[in-house]
Amino acid sequence: MSEVDIDAVKNYLLDLQDRICNALGAEDGAEFREDAWERPGGGGGRTRVLEEGALIEKGGVNFSHVYGDGLPPSATANRPELAGRSFEAMGVSLVIHPRNPHVPTSHANVRLFVAEKPGAEPVWWFGGGYDLTPYYGCHEDVVHWHSTARDACAPFGEEVYPRFKKWCDDYFYLKHRQEARGVGGLFFDDFNEGGFENAFALMRAIGDSYLDAYLPIVQKRKHTEYDERERNFQLYRRGRYVEFNLVYDRGTLFGLQSGGRTESILMSLPSLVRWQYDWHPEPGSAEEKLYTDFLPHRDWI
Repeated sequence: MSEVDIDAVKNYLLDLQDRICNALGAEDGAEFREDAWERPGGGGGRTRVLEEGALIEKGGVNFSHVYGDGLPPSATANRPELAGRSFEAMGVSLVIHPRNPHVPTSHANVRLFVAEKPGAEPVWWFGGGYDLTPYYGCHEDVVHWHSTARDACAPFGEEVYPRFKKWCDDYFYLKHRQEARGVGGLFFDDFNEGGFENAFALMRAIGDSYLDAYLPIVQKRKHTEYDERERNFQLYRRGRYVEFNLVYDRGTLFGLQSGGRTESILMSLPSLVRWQYDWHPEPGSAEEKLYTDFLPHRDWI
């Protein structure tokens, strides 16, 4: 195997997309529709979307593989060694927005970035992770989510899960709201520790564990009854998701600035969302409990 085996990563990512779509589609009783696309300037991908399903109101599982001769400012601002290099970026990114407010939204992403120029060693790294955004928190669900994340990281060292958990807590934080987007999980970037094979194995372990982390929660909560108040709170909290993705998310910014396909980049946004001026939950309510018991950073295991 060469130091950076791009074909092996691409084959893994395409298979991961298939497995996730098959499992979530079966849970919903519907199929993701596929939209294959090409990027002007190099590359393309296949976007798969499920809308208005019995379980999934809006879900997207996107594979992309893009390349080009120059990088956008968002990629080189803090990495001057990337200037003047050609690049390849590939990954699977997904966001699932269920209809039932008692089923959390989930996000996952695994990716590889490579930058090269003649006469120099390639610069490469893996990134990704997954995070959970409940609207009505359930302690056992969050413990299961984090336990699965910890177990996926365990073969690579005891320090990996707490390190990636903190990274996730810090990253998925809305500074302008001074609150977390959800209950976290794993996040890592610029990762090439231990060489290509070790870093690729870690990325696979995290990608493979997403369904183990999410599906049991979906299966437990998808038949929970809900009322209009709970639905409205879900739509209100989805506004935080939109705010984060459009203001802070590195993948969204990179995709838009590098000439990516807008429809695929913005597939993460929910179909329905609402903002209310200066809204606050009623004291003692289930909605307040999300803010007091689940959004503050804590050790869940």
